[in-house]
Amino acid sequence: MDRNDVRRAWDEVAATYAARRDPDGSDADLIGDLLAALPDSPTVLDVGCGDGARTLANLPAGAVGLDFSRRGLELAAETVPDARLVQGDMTALPVADSSVDGVTAYHAVFHVPRARHPDVYREFARVLRPGGVALLTLPSGDFETVRRGWMGGSMFFSSPGRRATLDQLAAAGFDEIRTETADDPLGSATEFAFARL
Repeated sequence: MDRNDVRRAWDEVAATYAARRDPDGSDADLIGDLLAALPDSPTVLDVGCGDGARTLANLPAGAVGLDFSRRGLELAAETVPDARLVQGDMTALPVADSSVDGVTAYHAVFHVPRARHPDVYREFARVLRPGGVALLTLPSGDFETVRRGWMGGSMFFSSPGRRATLDQLAAAGFDEIRTETADDPLGSATEFAFARL
């Protein structure tokens, strides 16, 4: 799927995905750990915010939600009406250099072709202030596939694997990386990475 196909696919499944997720899984609790590592009143960018219920709604006032899908952003506007919302591509974030304290990217990066993942992590590093922290899903496998029938549609998934992802984060400038496992929105265990510049 090319990037326009992925955007259309998310527009089609956004409401179904939002309805099927558990809003109370332990991955939402990781946001508290992120905020404890950031300055008071931080600015946080939620990349791949979708409908906003999972991460954006739990972030401080002034957080920015970014998503590729227009439909996802429409849902986020309903869920988190005071959030600042931006449509954009995580491989070229429409955000100024060194302008945010934290970045969240829950179940987002693996919808980008794995060859572009290093670009994504460099973008996270670019927009973070020195000492900033990214909290993101850490994929376990090495794959690139289209899952037909996913949430009633088709969706692109891609990852170079866990070790390659950790190496790519380090290459982007993140020098302090720790991982933690939590329950994901659809009820299975997922590993997350806290990566500090």
